[in-house]
Amino acid sequence: MDSRLNDFLDRVDQVLARLDPLLPAQPPVIDWTQCLAARWHREGRSGYLQPLQVSLDLDLTDLIGIDTQREHLARNTRQFVAGLPANHALLWGARGTGKSSLVRALLGEHAAAGLRLIEIERDHLADLPRLVECLAGLPQRFVLFCDDLSFDAGEGDFRVLKSVLDGSLERAPDNVLLYATSNRRHLVPEHESDNENWKRVDGELHPNEAVEDKIALSDRFGLWLSFYPFTQDHYLAVVRHWIEVLAASAQLDWQWDDELGKLAIRWALGRGNRNGRCAYQFARQWVGTALLESSP
Repeated sequence: MDSRLNDFLDRVDQVLARLDPLLPAQPPVIDWTQCLAARWHREGRSGYLQPLQVSLDLDLTDLIGIDTQREHLARNTRQFVAGLPANHALLWGARGTGKSSLVRALLGEHAAAGLRLIEIERDHLADLPRLVECLAGLPQRFVLFCDDLSFDAGEGDFRVLKSVLDGSLERAPDNVLLYATSNRRHLVPEHESDNENWKRVDGELHPNEAVEDKIALSDRFGLWLSFYPFTQDHYLAVVRHWIEVLAASAQLDWQWDDELGKLAIRWALGRGNRNGRCAYQFARQWVGTALLESSP
């Protein structure tokens, strides 16, 4: 009898071992007094918040040449953290100009005061009502961060976002704010046909109303911040700043000169862009090479 029971229990264990990978993961319990950031994960028809280990080494002073944008978003964030009225923010413009870095730097600035950052992907925006419900009533202040936000023609997820931002009877709680970055000012593609109101466009009798519906989403953001391509002087100033930071941490003696500036410009030309991301990458490459050559 005992042997048959043991055989049965062994088979049960084998079956459970095969089923275990198919079962949904147990959502982690987040202690927001210790956790500073999380990412929303979609799983089936539901989802959960996954805690993230984040580095707070990026400072607002590291963001060179975007003083106006930095001050506007920093002021809005200070209002939010203090429990005062604040606006959802849309940071739009050229790639690599510091939009995402600015949001991450603000976390380091205000984490001690209760600010928390939650990343949500554009494809998971339909889960926003569920996510917001998880955060309502908590003492911390949460910035929902959606990077590279945009919508293609025919997609309906932007209506969910419109409803959560400002357009439904049940609005987001006071401790939740949305910061989004995008390369598009209105978050949706704009076509020449959008302005041809005198004729039908794809059977649309009132194309101007369709256009209004598209751009209404960006209007839900009370704060618009524009980021522009770097000039050469701006780019070189950012390169110099990051070389200073990286060289100081590695105790590397160095000196800025025209030749170093030319190397930085060639680096940007080879990549076809001149922005903050490119400047940081060149600084890492140059400092790393200098350290390698100076090592015994």
